[in-house]
Amino acid sequence: MLSALDRRHTVAPPGYSRWLIPPAALAIHLCIGQVYATSVYKNSLIAHFDTSQTAIGVIFSIAIVMLGLSAAVAGTWVEANGPRKAMFVSACFWAAGFLVGSLGIATKQLWLLYLGYGLLGGIGLGIGYISPVSTLIKWFPDRPGLATGLAIMGFGGGAMVASPLSRQLLSFYDAGYDPANAGSTASGSALVWLFVTLGLGYFVIMMFGVANVRVPAQGWRPPGFDPASVAAKPLVTTANVSAANAVKTRSFWLLWVVLFCNVTAGIGILEQASPMIQDFFRDNGTSTVTVAAAGGFVGLLSLFNMAGRFAWSSTSDVIGRKPIYLVYLGVGMVLYALLAFVGQTSTALFVLLACVILSFYGGGFATAPAYLRDLFGTFQVGAIHGRLLTAWSAAGIAGPLIVNGFLDAQGEPGSLTAAAYRPALFTMVAVLAVGFAANLLVRPVPQRYHEPPEQHPEQSAERDDDTTAQRSGTR
Repeated sequence: MLSALDRRHTVAPPGYSRWLIPPAALAIHLCIGQVYATSVYKNSLIAHFDTSQTAIGVIFSIAIVMLGLSAAVAGTWVEANGPRKAMFVSACFWAAGFLVGSLGIATKQLWLLYLGYGLLGGIGLGIGYISPVSTLIKWFPDRPGLATGLAIMGFGGGAMVASPLSRQLLSFYDAGYDPANAGSTASGSALVWLFVTLGLGYFVIMMFGVANVRVPAQGWRPPGFDPASVAAKPLVTTANVSAANAVKTRSFWLLWVVLFCNVTAGIGILEQASPMIQDFFRDNGTSTVTVAAAGGFVGLLSLFNMAGRFAWSSTSDVIGRKPIYLVYLGVGMVLYALLAFVGQTSTALFVLLACVILSFYGGGFATAPAYLRDLFGTFQVGAIHGRLLTAWSAAGIAGPLIVNGFLDAQGEPGSLTAAAYRPALFTMVAVLAVGFAANLLVRPVPQRYHEPPEQHPEQSAERDDDTTAQRSGTR
């Protein structure tokens, strides 16, 4: 049974439709995107463990840090073993994270929650995040931005599914829990069963992706596709660069800075979204934005985060990866400045500015793999993507620290106004300016880093797999 996970059993037969691959990728990303919905039961965990917000918030931080680290460390392994085995391993770690976390909740051992959802779940996040992406890029060499947008859109949309689902499950397991009341907390037993249900349910859904993912046969191309037409675009190469060589190039580290800056700015708003809109609109110390309306605003941000991953990454196929990042960073600077100066004048204006900013945040994630493919080729692009995601880990720490650090200096939560956010917003303008400059400096990778033709270990393995499949008749 385990041999079915090997790369040679995932080579697509002739005539296989590449449009069957995005649903397999979505099955993974919709599940692991649940990490953005942890705030739904955060207060319940605080009450259950009788601890601080910081102590529970660390769980999310561990998961995001492990996402970047596991993606970086396991990236080469993912490329060598193929997407099916990688997605299976991801599902096992992701489900185990929930189950170990449920044990920690049941025994009131917070360290088990750190170990489970944070450490094990974070490893599942990292491997699951990169495993479908490189496969999609190989299936869609003519439209890599569209392909990666389709998958990574699912990660942004995972919270939109998980948030209401988690509330309803908590209400089902605990009759006293009111999902419409922001101050309502669920019992420990309800949290245990929530984690068990999510762990098992997500495992089953991810197995759909495992069963249906395929890799294209060696030399496969979409009908009518001419690689020369893609290579004619700026910064697009027909050569290939290994992951080991990619991290030696200036372009990789410039792109690392670009992603770090884009994510740092976006995650600062995302992490503070609900209290931020309430603080911006206060009348005599009382917010004119209700808790329910603030929750709706967070949901709207998630929608734009998800839509931006598809819309902007698809746009990058037309205008190019470097120009689209100039939009993310350059226009983002203007939007942050407007948010600081005039965001408090109109609720509609505030929401519009924040939504576009979050669409750039999502678009930056989805466009990054296509940018890597343009610069470094398809060989080991998943491994290179994994190393790049360490920028996400760093930004996941830096963004909230910057915003929360400024806000702590301005006053207590619940008493802040729009003016209190201006130092943080202006800092984000400066962060985006650094990313803007780094993106301008990105250049094609020098030829000395290119792999020699016909000497790619992965391609040799794929040729061997194709030959084996043809001889055995399994193709």
